[in-house]
Amino acid sequence: MPELDRSQRRRRNMALAVVVAAFVISFFQRFAPAGIAQDLSAAFGTTASSLGVLAATYFYVYTVMQVPTGIFVDTFGPRRILLFGGIVAAAGSLLFGMASTLEMALVGRTLIGLGVSVTFISMLKFIAVWFDESRFASMVGLSMLVGNLGSVLAGFPLSWLAQAAGWRSVFIVVAGISLLLGIACWVLVRDHPHSPLGSVIRKPHFDRTVVFSGLLQVVRNRATWPAAWINFSVSGSFFTFGGLWATPFLIQVHGMSRAVAASHVSLYFAGFALGCVGIGAISDRLGQRKPVLTVGTHLYAMTWLVWLSGVALPLEASYALFALMGILTASFTLTWSCAKEVNPPLLSGMSTSVTNMGGFLAGAILQPLFGWVMDLHWAGGVSSSGARLYTAGDYHAGLLLLTMTASIGAIALWRIRETNCRNIWKPALVAQILK
Repeated sequence: MPELDRSQRRRRNMALAVVVAAFVISFFQRFAPAGIAQDLSAAFGTTASSLGVLAATYFYVYTVMQVPTGIFVDTFGPRRILLFGGIVAAAGSLLFGMASTLEMALVGRTLIGLGVSVTFISMLKFIAVWFDESRFASMVGLSMLVGNLGSVLAGFPLSWLAQAAGWRSVFIVVAGISLLLGIACWVLVRDHPHSPLGSVIRKPHFDRTVVFSGLLQVVRNRATWPAAWINFSVSGSFFTFGGLWATPFLIQVHGMSRAVAASHVSLYFAGFALGCVGIGAISDRLGQRKPVLTVGTHLYAMTWLVWLSGVALPLEASYALFALMGILTASFTLTWSCAKEVNPPLLSGMSTSVTNMGGFLAGAILQPLFGWVMDLHWAGGVSSSGARLYTAGDYHAGLLLLTMTASIGAIALWRIRETNCRNIWKPALVAQILK
């Protein structure tokens, strides 16, 4: 890409800061049910499976929106899409915070998922357009590091705020923040380095034939799918456990207080945040993707065996294991680079969205499925607040499910095509793959 002048770099950095701030809200909304799981169960009288559905509603719409978002940002640019996302996410968060019934809460979570579903792909597109290709993984990792502040906030800080001010007040405030960030994206973000602030941008043209032929090219490319399966495996199990079940698991099975359990989850997210920037930088420095992914996916699958064994860990060891799991989970962030680098550069939005869809599809399936298998064995225990209580045996089936899911990533890894951190797409290569 052409060298940017000082003014363009300043505008680019300001725009990226706003996009990443919107990404912080996206991460917060994704994992918020974990920090207030007990509050939601008591407020709406949910079973484990219905609580799983409430949390997973976000993932349902997020999964469905990944490919359309890739098409939209490739066609219309991220600026318009981010404004739309901010408005819809604000409406959803407001409705969720004011919900008096489970049905209203489900509608609110659906709107939240719809609104924030466009943020990540828009951020990837912005980075792909405004930064040199050799810095893509590093910049994505750095953005993930900051974005993960949202997941950290969804752990202990949200749990504390929910007790101090009420969880409903938190989501009403977040609604206002989402709206302001959507407007800020419209003001500051530009879709191309040669579209300065204040310039007139041509009206985008949606060519259905070109769009769907591009999507078909990404989907038919066999080199795209190993990355999608790793994303399904690693991020899907992460979203399911960290996004909902980790806190009640630590409270009900390991006897931790709510504050200690929530701090474990925050540490999990903090480890993930540090891993995102570290793993991306290591991969770019090595000039390779596959060796880093190999270590990450295999060790990650092995960590699940500890929880599956049912062993009681000292507090220091459980904190260390949560931090390690977070760091290893971050290895899946390389899948976006792997997919982008085996597809045409102009289709970076579509290729990353197809890959990203894997993890959210897994979250949509696994969160309620985890709860369903626990409800099968529930003995009828209820806490003083009205929330259901589950035993270690109830959680074991769910942990086995996540262990098997995590193992898929280690298997899919061996089909990843090494790109040496550059785009290797060529028409001849694709023709050979499709044979």
